[in-house]
Amino acid sequence: MPEGICFLVGAGPGDPLLLTLKGRDCIERADVLVYDYLCNPAFLRYARSGVDKIYVGKKAGSHTMRQEEINELIVSKTLEGKTVTRLKGGDPFLFGRGGEEAEMLQAAGCRFEIVPGVTSAIAGPAYAGIPVTHRAHNTMLTIFTGHEDPNKAETSIDYKALASMPGTKVMLMGIDRLATITAGLQDAGMKAETPVALVRWATTAQQETLVGTLADIAAKAADASFKAPAVAVFGDVVNLRHKLNWFESLPLFGKRIAVTRTRQQAGELVGRLRELGADAFEMPTIRIEPAPNKREFYESVAYAHGYDWLIFTSPNGVDAFFTAFFEIYRDARDLGAVRIAAIGPATSARVHFYRFQVDVQPEKYVAEEIIAALQKETSLDNLKILLPRAEGARDVLPNELTRLGAIIDEVVAYRTVPETSDETGGIERYRSEGADMVTFTSSSTAENFHALDLPPHAGVSFASIGPVTSQTMRQFKMPVCIEAKVHDIPGLIAEILEFYSKK
Repeated sequence: MPEGICFLVGAGPGDPLLLTLKGRDCIERADVLVYDYLCNPAFLRYARSGVDKIYVGKKAGSHTMRQEEINELIVSKTLEGKTVTRLKGGDPFLFGRGGEEAEMLQAAGCRFEIVPGVTSAIAGPAYAGIPVTHRAHNTMLTIFTGHEDPNKAETSIDYKALASMPGTKVMLMGIDRLATITAGLQDAGMKAETPVALVRWATTAQQETLVGTLADIAAKAADASFKAPAVAVFGDVVNLRHKLNWFESLPLFGKRIAVTRTRQQAGELVGRLRELGADAFEMPTIRIEPAPNKREFYESVAYAHGYDWLIFTSPNGVDAFFTAFFEIYRDARDLGAVRIAAIGPATSARVHFYRFQVDVQPEKYVAEEIIAALQKETSLDNLKILLPRAEGARDVLPNELTRLGAIIDEVVAYRTVPETSDETGGIERYRSEGADMVTFTSSSTAENFHALDLPPHAGVSFASIGPVTSQTMRQFKMPVCIEAKVHDIPGLIAEILEFYSKK
């Protein structure tokens, strides 16, 4: 039996881009993935197919597993010879009970490694515009936890030491005991006017920040129903927030946007929306599958050098074609003198990825425009054209090319099918929470979103990448609130920004 290993990995404070490269590598290597409540579900997409995913989340009043059971789980899986990645919010050794888990692994004779993570003690304040250290304000940083073992008879928080210590104090956990803790600090001599900030769901687009003083922050939190998970910051550095509040000032901050694409393609749009502050999440409605008739498709690819033109209408078609091409041929020159036309910059970019040049790309990103662009290049009469594209694609392009005298061979390169899994929980999240906006980048995403039969949510806006997608949306009674003037991802984002700038 191979020797197992357990990686105790800090998943960071919530922003998926704050996961370390080594942390991602550990997720990708894992046979067993054991993850917490505070771990961003987006991390699950890095796991290999077939990995054993075990949720052991703990939050106040609701424990999936007791800590002792978690310890036994990671030890037993490691002793089975598995690669176990124990994913923990923040840093595993900063109030994350990672030390206890490491001790159990060591006592059982298991190999283990510690992979530090970005702690919310520093990242949370930073995303609220609060530097925990600053030359003009402090020379010390103290981090403590307000959450204690409920079985202890007395508190272990040394209020007198905390109150007398200079510099910034950061409290992890303990928001539910905020009134007791702030009263204890005041009784120990900390000034009532000490600035305090609470940062909830720090580094995510759900982030909320509440500012007050030691004297009134507990009452403000109660009035606002401010709940965990949250970080508390005590000290003069809180006053810098009004100048340095960069994250909550982003143009789409707080907007919840569901992205309906394939799981592989949603990441690009989600990432760009998150950079603008949106609470963007993947809700894959379609999955790309290979051509149903592989032999017919591969025969067409093999004879591609015998055509005058190749026309690609989507990046998926490009990927399907060249994947097949390089399985058949080893040399790119085997494509011969065939010329290439592509609809849209994303499709052209995929062609360039395979080191081929695009000869024709229409200014407008719809099928009808490719005909006019080709006519400017050459007569269409008797031109032999190969059109590899999706199963069930519109007939407009091949019909019109045939009418103009071209000889068209249309071949199914791939097909889109409804996505049946919900690995990142996006569909369930939309079902329970809804969204401010749902984006659609193709007719198939709209069709399959409709097929999910999700409950209606008041106030949701629907955004379309272009007129063909909009037409499909209207067929399913989805009002088109936004239609991108430029029918690509940057064009869609530009329209979303304009839409919210007017609100």
